Amino acid sequence: MHIHILGICGTFMGGIALLARQAGFTVTGCDANVYPPMSTQLTEQGIALIEGYAPEQLKMEPDLFVVGNAISRGNPLLEAILDKGLPYTSGPQWLADNILKGKWVLGVAGTHGKTTTASLLAWILEDAGLNPGFLIGGVASNFGISARLTDTPFFVVEADEYDTAFCDKRSKFVHYRPRTIILNNLEFDHADIFADLAAIETQFHHLVRTIPQHGRIIANGAEESLKHVLARGCWSELEWFGGDGQWQVREDDGRDQVAFSLNGQEAAQCILPLAGQHNRLNALAAMAAARHVGVTPAVAADALSRFAGVKRRLEARGNRRGITVYDDFAHHPTAIATTVAGLRKRIGKRRILAVLEPRSNTMKLGTMKSQLPASLAEADKVYCYAKNLGWDAAEALAPISAKAQTFDDLAALVAAVAAEARSGDQILVMSNGGFGGVHEKLLDAIAQGD
Repeated sequence: MHIHILGICGTFMGGIALLARQAGFTVTGCDANVYPPMSTQLTEQGIALIEGYAPEQLKMEPDLFVVGNAISRGNPLLEAILDKGLPYTSGPQWLADNILKGKWVLGVAGTHGKTTTASLLAWILEDAGLNPGFLIGGVASNFGISARLTDTPFFVVEADEYDTAFCDKRSKFVHYRPRTIILNNLEFDHADIFADLAAIETQFHHLVRTIPQHGRIIANGAEESLKHVLARGCWSELEWFGGDGQWQVREDDGRDQVAFSLNGQEAAQCILPLAGQHNRLNALAAMAAARHVGVTPAVAADALSRFAGVKRRLEARGNRRGITVYDDFAHHPTAIATTVAGLRKRIGKRRILAVLEPRSNTMKLGTMKSQLPASLAEADKVYCYAKNLGWDAAEALAPISAKAQTFDDLAALVAAVAAEARSGDQILVMSNGGFGGVHEKLLDAIAQGD
């Protein structure tokens, strides 16, 4: 069977392509914005990519079109599919129908940390010999790929609250019917599709309604919004982590040695190779979820100590003249704050030069602009790429104007950062897109400063 995927280079749809190929489907796809790491993954897997959405692609005569949620009405290829009455489905529905049936699905939901936590969970299960399949919105270094299909019962999926497709405005995760679900946190986000936090809480409530009686919810006890969700109904086993929950994690000796406890009793210890309290909680949630499928905390902790990280999650992209450039996906003020704090803990008093592209739909709308200054408080210098924003970035960053600059020209931004950087500095690039290849541009400009 031949499927053609619209929006194939998105992290989710690219994962669908990989799973379909492994399942024996013929896979092709198209996208308007092709950039690594997904484009590289797809090419390496022999999946043909077409630039753009020309209706001529109908001539390939695929059996089914799988439409990504970035594709909206007015897209020329989608309009041609609808006009001709050709068969189509959404990515989440295709996943549910073709991959998840009969699987013990372990989902990871939340505003932040989904990719890292899902990667941690998949790695714990892998290290324990359970050989899970997975679909994750990033490339975990322990696997080198964002999605795979196995013949075991277990499948880890990053359970996104964003809408499903142009024809289905429910959150993606309602399609997955997990038996184990992590509810990592819940804040207002995706202002382009949700009116307020209550609207997102309703979608999480719909997800909770799909968990079986003997399924298990692992929820963040520090999140009032998740308590609101579960107060509306919970029909499954429930364990809380963090806050006042039964699962806790603490830093043991100040050098990333952490201790995990359950019901007041220490369960395991390890050196966690991820910085920040948010990552300690991510690891704790993954450990609790893995326990539901029989992996002991001690075995999970041993795996956690050998977790190699996720691409685009505080990923070091290179070092020139003693200056390190990092890449991070942070695009929400809370994620920005936790990423900066995690790097600060790792590097001590060395300078952080934060380079930010407000690129997500929520950020472009300016919904979170008032929270940006506080989120960047621990950075020493801030460089904001403000091209095509619908709001004044310089005005929004006025509370930290002494250390912040805004740019409409990427080359000018790169030049300013390179001129400022000195040995020992850490340049933290934060964007949920390709950012014009700014990482390599920065490394090249710094190298030329010798």
